[in-house]
Parts: sequence; C-alpha cells; structure tokens
Amino acid sequence: MTSENPVVIVGAGLGGLTVALNLAEKGQKVVVLAKRDLGEAATAWAQGGIVGVLGSDDSVESHVRDTQEAGAGLVDEHTARYIAQNSAQAIEWLVAQGVPFSPDPAGPLGLHLTREGGHAVRRIAHAADATGKAIHEALLARARAHPNVELRARWMAVDLITNRHVKKSDGSPQCHGVYALDIDTGKVETLPARAVVLATGGVGKVYRYTSNPETSTGDGIAMAWRAGCRVANMEFIQFHPTCLYHPQERSFLITEALRGEGGLLRLPNVPSTDGSPWGLRFMPEHDARAELAPRDIVARAIDFEMKKHGLDHVWLDATHLGEAFLKEHFPTIYARCLELGIDIARQPIPVVPAAHYTCGGVVTDLAGRTDLPGLYAVGEATYTGLHGANRLASNSLLECVVLGHSCVDAILQAAEPVLPKLPAWDESLVEDADEQVVIAHNWDELRLLMWNYVGIVRTTRRLERALHRIKLLKDEIDDYYANFRVSRDLLELRNLVVSAELIVRSALMRHESRGLHYSRDFPHTLPVSFPTVLTRKARSR
Repeated sequence: MTSENPVVIVGAGLGGLTVALNLAEKGQKVVVLAKRDLGEAATAWAQGGIVGVLGSDDSVESHVRDTQEAGAGLVDEHTARYIAQNSAQAIEWLVAQGVPFSPDPAGPLGLHLTREGGHAVRRIAHAADATGKAIHEALLARARAHPNVELRARWMAVDLITNRHVKKSDGSPQCHGVYALDIDTGKVETLPARAVVLATGGVGKVYRYTSNPETSTGDGIAMAWRAGCRVANMEFIQFHPTCLYHPQERSFLITEALRGEGGLLRLPNVPSTDGSPWGLRFMPEHDARAELAPRDIVARAIDFEMKKHGLDHVWLDATHLGEAFLKEHFPTIYARCLELGIDIARQPIPVVPAAHYTCGGVVTDLAGRTDLPGLYAVGEATYTGLHGANRLASNSLLECVVLGHSCVDAILQAAEPVLPKLPAWDESLVEDADEQVVIAHNWDELRLLMWNYVGIVRTTRRLERALHRIKLLKDEIDDYYANFRVSRDLLELRNLVVSAELIVRSALMRHESRGLHYSRDFPHTLPVSFPTVLTRKARSR
C-alpha cells in the first residue's frame, strides 16, 4: 500500500538508491537526501566489486564459511546465509539496472569474476577497478528518471523527529520524519515521513587518514543513537591496508583486487630475497595466506613493519603483472597514479593503512528495522551480524542490495502511521556562529586523537585518555550546537564526536583481541565471545 507521505531516505549511496528505486517501482513517493553532490556517496569510491555466488566451483556454504572466518567468530550465521542465498539475485538486479560489469563470455551470467583476500574462489563481479562508480552512476540515472523519486542534493538530516518532539506520551515510540538542513539557504525544514531510512554510511572521517569520502561522518549512527536505538560492534573499524601514500592524494584507495591478482607488499630499503629491486616481501612472515590474508591481518602487518623499520609507507609491487594487464584490469588506479608521477607498471606504489569500513552500527534485523518503529537503516550505518569482527571484501555492496530489497518489503507491509502535527524547527533562541575556528579546531583535535589513541593497535590507557578528551569535546560541541544556528560542519562534528565516543566505549568493553580490534593489554582471543551492544534512553535536545 502506498502513502501520501513520502519515505525519506537519508543518503544516496547503493543502500539508499536500492530502497528508493524499489519503493518507487511499487508506487511509493520517495525523497532522497544527499548532503553533498549526488555523486559523492561512498559507493562511488568502491573499487573491488560485489560478491555473487555464481560459479560452478562456488556455493552458499563456501561463501558463508569465508564470511565467518574473516569475521573471527562474531558473524551471525543466519544473516550470512540469507545474504549469500540472495547474492545471485542481487547481481541479476544490478545487471537489469544497466550496471556495466566486466564481461567474460565464458563466465557465469557472462561476467568476469575476480578474487579478493579471504575468498576461497573467484566470486567478485566487478566493473574493471571502478565497480562502485559504475553501480552508482547506473542507479542514479534510474533514480533521476523516475517520477516517484525526488533527489535533493546538498540537504543534510539534522535529527530524527520522534515522540519527544511532538510531546506524545501514549507510550508508543515512533519516528515521524526528519529535520533537514538546506545547506545552500541555511534553512531547516520539517519533513514528515511514512518511514525514514538511514543509508548514511560509516564513520571513516573520525580518523585522520581514511579512504572514505567527506560524507562519512557517522550521521545515521549518531541520529539513531540519540533517538534511543541500540548500536553494536563499533570497536571494529576496518583499516584498509593499502591507501595511496601521497601528499596530493590522501584518500585514494588501492583496491584489494590488485593483491588478489598478484600484487606483493614489500619493505623499502630492505634487501629482497627474490631478486626484486623493490625490497623484501614481508607478508609470508605474518600469515600463510600472505597478501591474500584478511584485511585486519594485512593492515596490522603493515603497521608492525612500518613501526619496526621507522617507515612512513611500504611498497605495493605490481610491476611483474605487466603494463597491458594493469591497464586492462586496473585502468583507474593506473591512470590516477600516472597523474601523480607513479608508473605502476615500472615502479611500486607507496601505501599506508587507512580507516576504511565501519563493521558495527545501528542494530537492525534482516529487513532494516531498528528499535524505533518507522525508522529503518541499511548499509554501512548498520549492524546486521554479517561482518562480525572484520568485513570480508566485497560483502558490503552485496549487503546493501539484498537488505535494501527486504527493507522495501518491510516498509510497505507495515501499518500506515497516523502522523501528528510536527513542530517547525525552532531557531528563536540561537544566533549566527561568531567564530568558525572553534569547529575547525575541534574537528582536527578529534581526528588526531582517534588516529593516535584508537587506531590499529590499542591499549586501555590510550582508550581511557581518548574517552576523557572526547567527553570534554562533546560538551563543548553540545554547547555550541545549543547556542548557534546549525551548519553542515557543525552537524558533522556533532555526529563525529558521538561516533567517536561509541567506538571508544565499545573498545573498552572488549577484553580480548579479535578481528579488527587488537589490544596490547588483552592480546589473546577468548574461546567464546559476543557482540558489543550499547544501549541508552533517548534524550531531548
């Protein structure tokens, strides 16, 4: 059943667009908010690909097993199996939307499949080395052309509208819509909604070095937390092992597929044992799977070797793969590195680990339902149990599509809400900010302390110091928020400091090392472990 009230989707990446297009096809009006340009979602930055259990050498059980192994004992098996079972259908849907995956006439569905770290077989459908961009452009084109989809660029959700805003006291919590900032006019609008879907991505910008776009500021996680939803597994921040180390390009990711095709990690200025002029290959000393080990192991190995040898980067050597192969399979990386003076067919790529993916988030079921009726979430902003303590490569795009479809069914099957009269945003007691330097200073301080104290390797003392400073920053930011008109920078900072606190609190609760969380004080892995779930009551503004 459709509704006069739209479904408001916060975020215009793969998760949000999957929900939007499927709702629109069923006659439901949709409003999609993108806080920057429509093309700037994290989806467009994804290089590697999307999992599809398609080949005759593959099976759902094999994919589930690889997901569980990467997730270090914290993957929900039911979730992993549901998503694996629906992976072929997800790929078929994307093909039907016009996504130009790399072809292979001999491959399943006529697609070329590649392999990434942690996967037992080739099962990654891709569009050369710019899969996310190809997917995002295809779905955006569909959304732009659909009469039931309204795309609003440069609009940012401020907060969810819940019972606390409408003074409703009948004991039935509900999300009624969102307050949203038109960034160009500076005005906040009240948007009533049949349902709100958070598809805002992760929290990578809470760290100084990240592969994420500017949009990844934990907005959905922070808004849901303020509204009283549970948040889980925030300690598990995946650091991608190979982000380009270059002063002009701090956020360019070097896809894991390059290692999947034979790229080798080497130490600059340490003589090799295999005749390479580019230094010693070190991954076999850390894991039997070498460069194809899961990302947490590779990132920690790079971090260890950099600290041991006093390096600011390591080499990713793909020179032996040949110029023709690199141009065909990795044209984006080849071209971008060449623009920066690096010919990857003849010289290695300088790389460092960088914050990449948030494995935890807002607790949802397999239809995107959160703890708050009327509020749904999909994609990186969520905790579904799929990723456990470490995300298996290319599972994230798959999760967006599969659970985006099931989220649509849940929204349309839910009883039509009777929306109360929603109050307008009140700016009567605030004024224009006097100094923007306060926001800039707190933003820099937060990201630096998270990088230094809550990075790849952690200690209890560092975490406690980080939490103490975060609480002081949070008080300053809350005071600033209460007294001045909102802006995108202020809202992002407010959400980042909430996300930082959730990460640190979760990390302090985990008294072991597992997956992406490594503690020097608790270096061993417990025989049995459980997700870290944080709970709070909703508070007023």
